[in-house]
Amino acid sequence: MLDSPPLLLLLLLFASPSGAQPPNPEQHKEVLISSSGQPFPWNHMRLPKTVSPLHYDLGIHPNLTTLDFTGVVRIQLQVHEDTGVIVLHAKQMQITEALLLAPEGVRPLRVLEYPPFHQLALLSDTLLTRGRTYEVLLGFAATLSDSFHGFYRSSYHTSSGAVRVLASTQFEATFARAAFPCFDEPAFKAKFTIRIIREPRHIAVSNMPTVKTVALPGGLLEDHFDTTVKMSTYLVAYIVSDFLSVSRTTQRGVKISVYAVPEKIDQTAFALDTAVRLLDFYEDYFDIPYPLPKQDLAAIPDFQSGAMENWGLTTYRETALLYDPDKSSPSDKLAITKVIAHELAHQWFGNLVTMEWWNDLWLNEGFAKFMEFISVNVTNPELHVDDFFLGKCFEAMEVDSLPSSHPVSTHVENPMQIQEIFDDVSYDKGACILNMLRDFVTPEAFEIGIIRYLRRFSYQNTVSRHLWESLTDVSAHGCILCVQKWYSGDELDVQAIMDTWTLQEGFPLVTVEVRGREVRLSQERYLKTDEPSLTDGFLWQIPLTYVTSASSTIRRFLLKTKTDVLYLPQEVDWVKFNVDMSGYYMVHYEGDGWNAIINLLQHNHTVLTSNDRASLVHDVFQLVSVGKVRLDTALELSLYLSRETETMAVTQGFQELVPLYKLMEKRDMAALENRMKSYIVDLFRGLIDRQEWTDSGSVSERVLRSYLLLFGSVRNYPPCVEKATQLFNAWRASGGHMSLPVDVTMAVFTVGARTPEGWDFLFERYRTSLQMSVKSRMKVAMAFSPLQGKLTRWQSLRGEVMKLQDLPDVLVTISRNPHGYKLAWDFLRVKLFFGSLTEETGSEMRCIQQTYETIGDNIRWMDAHLPHLQAWLDKRSSHTVHEDL
Repeated sequence: MLDSPPLLLLLLLFASPSGAQPPNPEQHKEVLISSSGQPFPWNHMRLPKTVSPLHYDLGIHPNLTTLDFTGVVRIQLQVHEDTGVIVLHAKQMQITEALLLAPEGVRPLRVLEYPPFHQLALLSDTLLTRGRTYEVLLGFAATLSDSFHGFYRSSYHTSSGAVRVLASTQFEATFARAAFPCFDEPAFKAKFTIRIIREPRHIAVSNMPTVKTVALPGGLLEDHFDTTVKMSTYLVAYIVSDFLSVSRTTQRGVKISVYAVPEKIDQTAFALDTAVRLLDFYEDYFDIPYPLPKQDLAAIPDFQSGAMENWGLTTYRETALLYDPDKSSPSDKLAITKVIAHELAHQWFGNLVTMEWWNDLWLNEGFAKFMEFISVNVTNPELHVDDFFLGKCFEAMEVDSLPSSHPVSTHVENPMQIQEIFDDVSYDKGACILNMLRDFVTPEAFEIGIIRYLRRFSYQNTVSRHLWESLTDVSAHGCILCVQKWYSGDELDVQAIMDTWTLQEGFPLVTVEVRGREVRLSQERYLKTDEPSLTDGFLWQIPLTYVTSASSTIRRFLLKTKTDVLYLPQEVDWVKFNVDMSGYYMVHYEGDGWNAIINLLQHNHTVLTSNDRASLVHDVFQLVSVGKVRLDTALELSLYLSRETETMAVTQGFQELVPLYKLMEKRDMAALENRMKSYIVDLFRGLIDRQEWTDSGSVSERVLRSYLLLFGSVRNYPPCVEKATQLFNAWRASGGHMSLPVDVTMAVFTVGARTPEGWDFLFERYRTSLQMSVKSRMKVAMAFSPLQGKLTRWQSLRGEVMKLQDLPDVLVTISRNPHGYKLAWDFLRVKLFFGSLTEETGSEMRCIQQTYETIGDNIRWMDAHLPHLQAWLDKRSSHTVHEDL
């Protein structure tokens, strides 16, 4: 599953009582009481292993008029221990029938429910014998969910204003139980044969192709789908809708289809072509054929996360799948390609081989995130996807540097805990440590190792150790050179190395001190805290890489201890560790180290790669936060950015500098705030001035252009504001029909939204547009308007105009708007004030703790560094005036 950034905010805002989390199972060693008042025969949140499912025969009948559904499921069970009780999951549904289908005959089952654990107990009056198979039949009924989980209802408006209703599923992580009774844990893999009853005006799709359609009394139709391969419940999917589709076939004969609402079907061609290329790539890379006859991609009008990897039927937000060649931007193309790559990678990592329990979610999500970049780099080289990988590592470090971070492989038990680890640590840190491991064992050995892992554990469940064993075997026996390039004399133990990265939270800060030919190394945990004791006890095995002024050859060293020393062949002017930031760690250069790097960047910055330059910008400013580097040192390094042209380094410069003035926006420090803004504009003025208001150049260049022109417009840089105003007025005068260069629309819309008339025009275009990427840009532009009345209206709109799923994006943008952050806070305070949260409704959710910690870090930063910022800007102003004279 690909998460959307504001997911946890949405969970907080719209949590319903039915979503309240069950008590900690450790508190329930006593007998639990079922909803009927009788003792419940199981007292753990995890299901017992006395029985396991082999096959589900599932019939579903959704009614899109009454917005409810009924169903019958027959589950074939294997009994592992003699028992008279079957415990499985069901959530918010009525059980209308319960029967045991045994060789001796059909017998009724008594049903008990324990809603806090979403569990059903089926009590048999005869013993189920170990080694035998049985079937249970359960009839059930429920309402189509009005959330984004389980079997839920969605709707959209046609261009004529008609409302169309559909029903779709989203079962990851723990919501299959809300659609049908099942063993809703990833290790309970089984096969599924699904039947769906529908009206003739609708279609039904599921994981497998339709094998036949049967006419039923009353004019209804029943679609019968082929039996699935063995898989986990969270991967089951079905949709009943009026969608249309387009199709193509891959090189090996897999049918690829893209589904969308009828009026947007003309925006599916890019996704179809991309999916075909990517599935072909993955079959070659993994050297394992895709095991299903078809792969569908469906754009769902109401969808909370970015996308979902249901086997054979991947589902997406419309913005994550639909592409208009004339209206969508290079960023849209890159994002859509990566999302499809992510979900199709899951067909092997996650679906074919699945983590045993959610504590190893990263085995699914970290790998899928990592494979986005491996695959797209080959299938779509024109997108320059490598330019954007580094940003994922920086985003992971942002949350991983807080005390509330968690290990990549972390203990989780209840649904809330499971849901909140769908975060930057599981996805982005997971991807970054895999990238580090690939560099460590070599790409060739890495690929061989993961193929061996996938083949060995196909249709099974795994833990992290299984992956490390596969990679250790390959690296130790098939790649002697890759071991020797790091160190010699030791047996390579991938698990010993990687356990230090997956079983403890955080990441290391490596301090480097060069004395002649001697390089002294030490490691510690990088942590933003005022409690130094929290950094104690951490030790990583770190694959260090470095280059020097004397040699661009990458040298390697495995740092396994708290301190160590390495020796250079000769004395050097500078050394740069973590080449291209292939490792998930920061570097601090003690002594004269930073000054040597600043001097290099000032005089010959292209000696280092753009990734190296971006990592230096990132590290030096992050080291200010923990008191390792003075702010004026970081600011001196930033001066080189006036000559920078590469996307990653430029955008990282913005990422580090912009937050400095954002800290002042809410503190009534207008003079200092404006001076900092002016410094940033001056720093990038030359690069902004060189941008053309067109769509020319590579994808990377076009992404950078959009970023720079938007920044210049937001910061009121006159050439940008004048050009954006001119273009907006012409576009508005044409009734919105004039074709704007896609790369400049974000800047144009943002400037246009500054006037009431411009905002209203954008609103009307947003309301009627069918181009999802254009609507996304309008949505953000309207949320960044200085007009508070319009902001209040915008954040309160839902239903016909703005989908509920889009509200978190709007709130986040308004909260970053200096004219709107108080409005966003008032809105949140009305909905949910942090102090009123209980444990059940989320007071201990990690996102809340991260918010508290970030606030504390910002306060400490301002207290410690504000005088240094003032002094440095004073010195720079004086120096500039002196030069002018």
